[in-house]
Parts: sequence; structure tokens; C-alpha cells
Amino acid sequence: MSSSEKPGPGLSPALALAPIIFLIALLGCSVYLFGSDSSSGANQVALVLASCVAALVGRRAGVSWREAQEGMLRGISLGLGPMLILLAVGMLIGTWILCGTVPAMIYYGVQILNPGIFYAASAALCAVVAVSIGSSWTVAGTLGIGLMGIASSFELSGAITAGAIVSGAYFGDKLSPMSDTTNLASAATGVDLFDHIRHMLWTTLPGFGLALLVFALIGGAGASAPGQVDELQRLLAAEFNLGLHLLLPLALMLGLVYKRLPAYPAIIISALAGAVFALLFQPQTVIRLADSPQLNETFALLKGIWISLFDGYHSTSGNDYLDALLSKGGMHSMLNTVWLIICALGFGGVLERTGILNYLLELALQRVTGNGSLISTTVATCIGTNALAADQYIAIALPGRMYTQAYERHGLSRLNLSRTLEDAATLTSPLIPWNTCGAYMSATLGISTAHYAPFAFFNLLCPLLAIIYAFTGFALKPAESRTGVAGVP
Repeated sequence: MSSSEKPGPGLSPALALAPIIFLIALLGCSVYLFGSDSSSGANQVALVLASCVAALVGRRAGVSWREAQEGMLRGISLGLGPMLILLAVGMLIGTWILCGTVPAMIYYGVQILNPGIFYAASAALCAVVAVSIGSSWTVAGTLGIGLMGIASSFELSGAITAGAIVSGAYFGDKLSPMSDTTNLASAATGVDLFDHIRHMLWTTLPGFGLALLVFALIGGAGASAPGQVDELQRLLAAEFNLGLHLLLPLALMLGLVYKRLPAYPAIIISALAGAVFALLFQPQTVIRLADSPQLNETFALLKGIWISLFDGYHSTSGNDYLDALLSKGGMHSMLNTVWLIICALGFGGVLERTGILNYLLELALQRVTGNGSLISTTVATCIGTNALAADQYIAIALPGRMYTQAYERHGLSRLNLSRTLEDAATLTSPLIPWNTCGAYMSATLGISTAHYAPFAFFNLLCPLLAIIYAFTGFALKPAESRTGVAGVP
């Protein structure tokens, strides 16, 4: 943060907290009045109005409206990449359903995955893939889509399935040396990347092990009978020309990401691959989606592909269950989430530009007395920054910069800080509805953040383990040790 962004003499704890309290009050009112539909506009209004309150408070710190607006614009610019990815994922979902990739994942998945261990198996599968490619978003946008469809086929809980997908995806993302958040946490604290990953194992492995145990204990109670699954497979086979070759777009997507191609072009390429597969293997389905008998076959095919890219796939099988399962995707389906991200990042940007966020972080540090309170404060700061700035990168980088000296003063290695940043900032980002990660997961998996968050057990457990370790002194590495405490995995 530059000197121009530091809080002026006009700020006080009451003033700095005013926009936060105002936002919390409006969000509470929004949820009370609109329920699960609050993120379809009501929450956005709350964020915009809270941004205005923050700008008014900033005037007391000597920040003009023009400067506050520049902060909003800069905050929103941080989300342009994720917003482009969201729109690309909408295209991907549309063409992958149209070409039969998602239906094939569902068709063969119900044969392979046992509903009795479905939740645990989903988490484990997502974890393995996420470790190999280093992207929780890509896992959710590829495997996650198929797993949600399979869960619906089994009549299993969508919320628990989404929680398992998020748990596995973020476990793998956190431990992968290819993950951007893992690299950011090590860079922000100035520690070696692989030392950082090894030190994270203390919280990550127990957290994921406990999460898998809970998913296994939940089991697959309430799963549909084999006859119902057979009926679903019959309906899928009637609407699409199915075959294992339709899984090639998925393999292409994972291969591109594994080769370190950036997410946006990788998703666009995979979406277009789905379009080509649709033309090759589902031409009648494409023509049916176009619904334009006046057009010749070539233009009808072009129109059908185009529709899948911007408006998704619309199933017209006549079976209500299958139509609801497959009518998804398109850039249009992501616009509400983009709207939410813009408003949230604008609020976070004005908080940072006016110095309110920095002021609150410094205020939190004043109450630190020992290792337990230091790490607990770090956890709270990361969660709070995730909620206020609506971006996991800010929630990692800002506390990482600010708290480094505090850890050194308390005789703690910066590895403890880098680990805590991941435990609290990376893992809680998908649990906040207006955070870019929470908005993405909700839009991609089709389950509201509030519904899946209680079942993202891994993401909930790791911050708690970080606090427990802090107060017990377990697995805390002292600053003077260069090789780590005995027994560090």
C-alpha cells in the first residue's frame, strides 16, 4: 500500500467499522427478505451502498471521491481475469452438454461410482486431479460438473456433493506447486515454495483425512434405486449418441492445464473442442437446439453451436428430471455471478484505497500478546479480508506483507505465517458468497455457497486446526531453526 493509501488522522475505530457494520446489516436484511435469491441482486445493492459509505468515511481520512472511485476501479480490475474465466466456463458447460461429454460422464459415472461412498470418492478424485494440475477452479469446472450430474442421478444431496468437490479441489490446489495461491503465499512471506508445501502438511493431511472420514460416514443414504438409474441411462442414450470417445474434451482440458497453458485459453479451446465434437457426433441434437426449420442444415448447425455458447443447452426430452439436469450453461448463466463479483470487488477496492482495510489490520495487531493470539488474529484477518475485499489474492498478499515482522518478533518462522495464510485465506475464499471463489463455485456447481459451505469440511477444519496448533504450540516452527522441527513431514 502506498503512502497515499494510508489512513489519515480522521479515522477512528468507529468510523473504520461503519461501512462493515452497514454492510452486515444490509446483507442480513437481504437474506431475511429474499432468502436464497439474495445473491440475484439484493446483495449487490448492499455492496454498492456500503461502497458509498466507505467512500464517505474516506473523506475523513483525506481521500477524495475521485480517489475512492479509482480504488473501486482498481479493485474491479483484479477480478477481470476471474470474470473472463467464468464466462468461458459458461461456454464450456454449454458445448460439453451439447456434444455429450457431460451426459457421458453421468452415464458412465453412475456405473463406476458406488453411491455408498460417493461423497468420499468425489472428494478424493478431485483432490488427486487438483494436485496434478494445481487449479481448484478447473477441477470444479470439469470433474465437478460431471460429479454434480451423477449425484443428481443417484438423488444424492447436491449440497454435500458440492462440499466434497470443493474440499477435494482445494486440498489439491493447496498442495500443488503449480497452484497460483500456493506460490503467492510463499512469495508474500519470502519462504521457499517446497518448504512451504511441506509445512502445510501438518494441517492439510489431518484436515483432509477427517473430511474424508465424515464424507464416508455420511454415506449414500437416500440414493435412488438401480431401476431409476437404469431409466436415467436409457433417457440419456435416447437423447445423445454416447460413447467413451466423448470424454476426450475432458482429457484435452486437463492436459492443457497440466502443460501450464493459462486457464482462460485452455477453457476456450476445450469449449470449442466440445463444439467440434457436437458437430461430429450430435448433429441432430445441435439442429434441434437451433429450432429453426427455415434454415438449411449448415446454418442450423452454426446457430445451434452459437446458442450453446451464449445461452447453454436446453433439454427438450419431455422428462422433467432430465430436462432440469441438462438445461445449463452458456455465458448468460454466469452474468449474475459477474455482477456480484464487480460489486464485491468495488467495495474491497474502496476499503483499500481509503486506508480503512489497512487501519483495521493494524488495529487487530495491537491486541496480539502471544503465539496463539498472533496466529488466531492472522486467521481472523484472512477470513475478514476475504469477506471485505472479496478476493483471495488480497487476503493472502496483504496479511502476508503486514504480519511478517510480527511473526519474527514472536520468534516464529515465516513458514508458520505462509501456512496460516493458506489455511485461512485460500480455504475460506469459496465459503463466502460474494468472494470471487465462492461466486465461481456456486455458479459452476449450481449450488448456492450458503448451502454447500457447511459441507466443505476440509475448508472448515483447516482454520480450526491452525488455531488449535497455535495455542498448543504443536507443529510451530521457531524462527531460529533452519531445517524445521523434528518430525516435520
